[in-house]
Formats: sequence, C-alpha cells, structure tokens
Amino acid sequence: MMGEFWPVADVLAHLAGAWRVERTVRDLASGAEGRFAGVTVFVPLDGGGLLHEESGTFTWQGATRAATRTLRFLPGSVRGTADVRFADGRPFHDLDLRSGRHVTDHPCSADLYRGEFTVADPDHWRTVWRVGGPAKDLLLTTDYVREG
Repeated sequence: MMGEFWPVADVLAHLAGAWRVERTVRDLASGAEGRFAGVTVFVPLDGGGLLHEESGTFTWQGATRAATRTLRFLPGSVRGTADVRFADGRPFHDLDLRSGRHVTDHPCSADLYRGEFTVADPDHWRTVWRVGGPAKDLLLTTDYVREG
C-alpha cells in the first residue's frame, strides 16, 4: 500500500459485512512461506460490537487444510475505536483507525506480536503482524477486500 491512508471514523461500522481475505505467512528464519485464502464476516453481537468469523484454507509446506478463527470486536473506550478480544474473551489488541493507520502490540508468553493496520480506501485494508520470540520470527500479511 502507498503512504496514503483512508481515515475511518467508526471502525465497527466500517468493518461490518463480508471481506475476501488473502494472507501470506513467512517464516523469516527458515524462508518457508504459507498462504491463507478465505472470507471474514463481521456480524453484530448482542450488546454491541461485532463477531469476526474467518474461514478458508491454509497451505503450509505443501499441505492444505481448513482453517478458522473467531474474534470479538467490541466498542473501544474512545468513540469509533474497538477493543479486539479472542473468542474466549481474553484481550488481544486495541484498534483505532481514525487516522487510517494503527500500530499495536500483543505479548503472548515469550513472543511479541506487533501489528500494523492500514486502510487504503473504503473497500481495502491490510494487517501486518510481525511475530518475534525465542522460537518465532514470522511475518503475517493479510489483505482484505470488501465483498459485494
């Protein structure tokens, strides 16, 4: 994506609906690369927020398997932002796209996940997660394109 970002006044309103997803997963230590292709659907949760349900196929070192992920995007402490949680309610990260770009961290035991979220226009956004730790050196790049 270019250096221009598209500001999002209300992240939950913006994300609602269905998105096509393409993700690359690169192991920077070994050079191995995997790919995920599928769809993410954001549907309203009772009490506010969105349920994020991702499903598709993940290919790693020649093996392809079904893959799913569920997150909860809850209203953040500041209007227009989100508090992203794992399916079981544990905190994941904050999300503020009012400038069109957001950087956040998520410590996970000995690893650190650093995420960058960027919005290119109303129908395209990207996440880039760098995962570093004693046994991990990964780069996960996900592109989202609005469906319909």
